[in-house]
Amino acid sequence: MGLGHFGGGVAAARWLARQGAVVTVTDTADEDALAESLASLEDVSIDRFRLGGHAEEDFRTADLIVVNPAVRPGNRLLEIARRGGARLSSEIELFLEACPVPVVGVTGSNGKSTTAAMIAAMIEADGRRAWLGGNIGHSLLDDLPRITADDWAVLELSSFQLWHLSSTARMPQVGVVTGCSPNHLDWHGNYEDYIAAKQRILTCQTAVLNTHDAEVASWRPMVTGRLCGPVPLADIPPLRVPGRHNRIDAACAAAAVAAVGCAASAVCNGLESFAGLSLRLEQMATIDGRTFYNDSTATTPESTVAALQSLDRPVWLLAGGADKGCDLAKLTAAAAENAQGVAFYGAVRRALHDGLIAANSDVPCTAVETMADALDWCWQGSRPGDAVVLSPGCSSHDQFRDFRHRGEHFVELVHALGKPS
Repeated sequence: MGLGHFGGGVAAARWLARQGAVVTVTDTADEDALAESLASLEDVSIDRFRLGGHAEEDFRTADLIVVNPAVRPGNRLLEIARRGGARLSSEIELFLEACPVPVVGVTGSNGKSTTAAMIAAMIEADGRRAWLGGNIGHSLLDDLPRITADDWAVLELSSFQLWHLSSTARMPQVGVVTGCSPNHLDWHGNYEDYIAAKQRILTCQTAVLNTHDAEVASWRPMVTGRLCGPVPLADIPPLRVPGRHNRIDAACAAAAVAAVGCAASAVCNGLESFAGLSLRLEQMATIDGRTFYNDSTATTPESTVAALQSLDRPVWLLAGGADKGCDLAKLTAAAAENAQGVAFYGAVRRALHDGLIAANSDVPCTAVETMADALDWCWQGSRPGDAVVLSPGCSSHDQFRDFRHRGEHFVELVHALGKPS
């Protein structure tokens, strides 16, 4: 249910078909919108494609429904499937069931991708193979035949993915929580349900909680297995990625790999070599003395706050998009304190603009419709030595397919300004 564009639906359909299942793929999007995903299934036997809408009979007669994480709670068709005796699962749950090696799961409102990638880098530095997947954008189902006994799997887990895990799902051996603040409230309905989804990871054998985060620190009594906190920040070597938030992520990652037996030298070597992830405060170009950063994965106000606090030069910020129910006052307050100028774009541009004016009317700002207009304004206002930073703090779904599409569009716009130096 929900083939999607990110690969999880494709991987689940491929894997099930290869196990001999009779697979129906159903999605509300049509064939044109799903062309790339459909092409990835041409070499496997899919019994039926139901595109452009769902049909009740598919759900009434199914034995197993593999649910895309984006499907919201209370979906009517899933209730029909439950009443018909179907088992509900997900791509992540299928992998957890079949995975032959221990798993480290990482969740959090911010920092989970970086933390998961750091963990994988340190495991590799220890001489073992790490398989990195989940919400970070790669399904590991296709990799199962190549995963061997000495390997580890590292999964980034979103609140959607955790929510969809069944009550009998196998949980990761080690669970890491990087932080928790209001996010995806348009999907979960309220903050309490969002927290409850994140807390599902606490049933693992070893839990690493970021005690620098007050909300997560308060979860310590809920841990039923071994409890670990982040290693001291003073023990983290110099990193190639800027900001205190990345040092905290590294401290959580180091605690997780210590729990799985990695040597101290592997912790240092893995962290020192970690160069960061694409679209995460990624330094992408310098043009006429301005340095451009692509932080398109910043989909929460907290992520944008971290970006603003990480750079030691005047920042011209591009922010905006669609509202997910988050408190936008955190973003505007940080912009008022740390930005040289701000261009807000997209659906929430006016609310963000008015919030910044209320917080600090001395900071130059504008509200425009498109990212192109926002970049043009920042380009005109900035000077050599300044940073121009896309760190939206909001969902991309008002104008883009997803955060990757948003980041790619920013790259195109920046490169059109002139030849990078």
